Amino acid sequence: MPFHLDPDKLVDLERAVGFVTDGTMVALGGGLSARLPMALVRELIRQGRRGLHVVGSAHGIDVDLLVAAGAVAVCEESYVGFEQDLGLAPAYRRAAQEGTVEIRESCCATILAQLRAAEFGLPFMPVRGVKGSDIRRLHPEYREITCPFTGETLVAVPPLRPDVALIHAPLGDRHGNLHLDQPYVLDERFAAAARNVVATVERVVSTEEVVRAGVTIPAHLVSAVAEVPYGAHPTSCYPAYAYDRPHLVEYTRAAAAGGTELARYLDRYVTGAPTEEAYRKAVGEDRLAKLTTWSASTAAWKELFA
Repeated sequence: MPFHLDPDKLVDLERAVGFVTDGTMVALGGGLSARLPMALVRELIRQGRRGLHVVGSAHGIDVDLLVAAGAVAVCEESYVGFEQDLGLAPAYRRAAQEGTVEIRESCCATILAQLRAAEFGLPFMPVRGVKGSDIRRLHPEYREITCPFTGETLVAVPPLRPDVALIHAPLGDRHGNLHLDQPYVLDERFAAAARNVVATVERVVSTEEVVRAGVTIPAHLVSAVAEVPYGAHPTSCYPAYAYDRPHLVEYTRAAAAGGTELARYLDRYVTGAPTEEAYRKAVGEDRLAKLTTWSASTAAWKELFA
């Protein structure tokens, strides 16, 4: 793994996204509708990135928004959708059906094994989970091997080393130390396997405060840090704020409709909102503040998700 030892890694969002160029393999941190690196995703779209190879575990609006904006060439995920609440990801599904994005479906455990192979400097890791599935067909790079101890046939999967991992964290310091709250999903493994880690944080704080909270990803793995409040919105960044269900409903309806409705969403919240400050203004400061009240009572979080 590369070591990034710059003493001050604090940059603005525009410069942070400069680590991602057209055709880059990008690992997306977080999962489902929790702690997705949405500010980084929006900035990638604003800067017109194309041909990205996106990898991750189980994701939602981050992948779907990139696909909707035409930024993705290859998608290597175990799941893309909004779970039982809002269903499958509309833009991703449309791209898969029409063949405009190459879908290399995988599974969480296999991606984890590939990241560990990269982290440990190994040429492959053995897995069982994809045996007998069509995932093998989507990954001709996988090979069958025979265990020298048991004779069992296993599948050997190669290392997965993303060019850039994009991660959103509640806290970080200007040196790159990051604190994450559970669940970590694959963020620790992405950070150890990727060539570069670019992070947004809710707050840049002192190293002492990050240490008190607990350093999840150490500074030497991180290339750049940008302070972006509500940088995971409309997904959650617990314990600070809950996910914004009405906004996710607005997005999924626009993405399902496509055409002018999708273009209207992108213009209002992404391309027509040239900064994250403009994005927060478009969402509404009162709405964002309300998302921080989720823990006040059972009634409070039920009201948010109604």
